[in-house]
Amino acid sequence: MDLEERMQLIMSVGEEVLTQEELKQLLETNNHPIAYDGFEPSGRLHIAQGLMRVTNINKMLKAGCKFKLYIADWHAWANNKFGGDLEKINTAGEYFIEVWKACGLQVGKVEFVKANDVVGDKEYWKKVMKIATSTTINRTLRCGQIMGRSEGEMQYSSQILYPCMQAADVFHFDIDICQLGMDQRKVDILARELAPKLGYKKAVAVHTHMLMGLSEPPKSDLDPIEQKIAMKMSKSKPDTAIFMDDSEEEVVRKIKKAYCPEQQIELNPMIEYAKYIIFEQVKKLKIERSSKFGGDIEIEGFDELCKIYSAGELHPMDLKNAVTKYTNEFLAPIREHFEKNKKANELYETVKQYAITR
Repeated sequence: MDLEERMQLIMSVGEEVLTQEELKQLLETNNHPIAYDGFEPSGRLHIAQGLMRVTNINKMLKAGCKFKLYIADWHAWANNKFGGDLEKINTAGEYFIEVWKACGLQVGKVEFVKANDVVGDKEYWKKVMKIATSTTINRTLRCGQIMGRSEGEMQYSSQILYPCMQAADVFHFDIDICQLGMDQRKVDILARELAPKLGYKKAVAVHTHMLMGLSEPPKSDLDPIEQKIAMKMSKSKPDTAIFMDDSEEEVVRKIKKAYCPEQQIELNPMIEYAKYIIFEQVKKLKIERSSKFGGDIEIEGFDELCKIYSAGELHPMDLKNAVTKYTNEFLAPIREHFEKNKKANELYETVKQYAITR
C-alpha cells in the first residue's frame, strides 16, 4: 500500500486530524507507527463502541499501524465507575474484549494493555507528575469532558488526576497516533502542547466521529464540535442507544421510535448509522418496500442515499426499516458468540448484573 492509500485510510477514520501534515510526515518515515485507543470498562457496549470502533481499528491495522488497545481500568476507578470496584471494572474489560472478537477485530494484531499492569512503574508516575505540575486546575477541569462530565460534574479528587494519567499514557507508550473519539480531543491537545516542553514526542491526533443517540437533538448554542459531543450515543441513556447485546426485538423497538425527520440529512441518526455503520460493511443499501410505494430499491453508496432522502424520494419509515434490518444482521454474530461461548456468556451474565454508575 502506497503513502497516499495509507493516508486516505487513516483520514477516513478521523473526523478531525491534528494535523494532516504531521500524519503525512509520520507515514513517510515510519511504515508501522504505534497507534492506540483506550477504553474505560463501564458496563454494556453500544454499537459506536462495538461495531464502529472495530471498523476503525481494522482500518488502522490495514494502514500498517501497530495497535495498542488500552484497558483503562485504573482510569475507570478514578472516574468511580461501578462505584470504584476494580474487580468489576476488570471483569467488564474482559467482556468488552469478547464483544470485539465477535465483531471481527483482528485480535492477533492488537496488543491489549491494562493500566493495572502499568501503574506499578515508577517512571509512569513521574510522567503523571510532570504533566500535573505543568497544568492548571482549571485546564484539568475543562478536560473533564473526556470522562463524559462537564466541569461542574467533577465530584471526586481522583477525577482531577484522570486527564494527567491519560496524557501520561500517550508518552509512556511512545504513541505516534492517538485514535480516539472527538470527546477526547481536549486531553489530546493538552498532551500535544506539553510534549515539546516536557521532552516527549508529539503524537498525531485522529479524532473519530461521535455517533448520535436515537433521540431528537436539543436546540443548542454550542459550537458544532461541542454539540456533536453532547448528542453522542450514551449508555447512561439506554433507550436512546443500541447495545451490542440488544435482542432483535429491542433493536426494532428502539429504531421504530427514533428521531428521523423527512428530507433532513444533518443531525439525523438514521442517516448517521447508514454512513458510519452500514456502508462500512456493505456497498449497497437495499430498501424493501411495497410496490405501491415504489417497490424495492438498491442505493449505491452514502452520497446517493443523501440525494434520494433529501429529495423526499425515501420515506423515513422505509429508511428505519432498512437500518433495523442491517443492524440486526451485523449484531447476529455477537448474539451467537455469547450464546455458544461459555466464557463469553458467563462474562455477559456477570456484567449484566452490575449497577451502572455515571
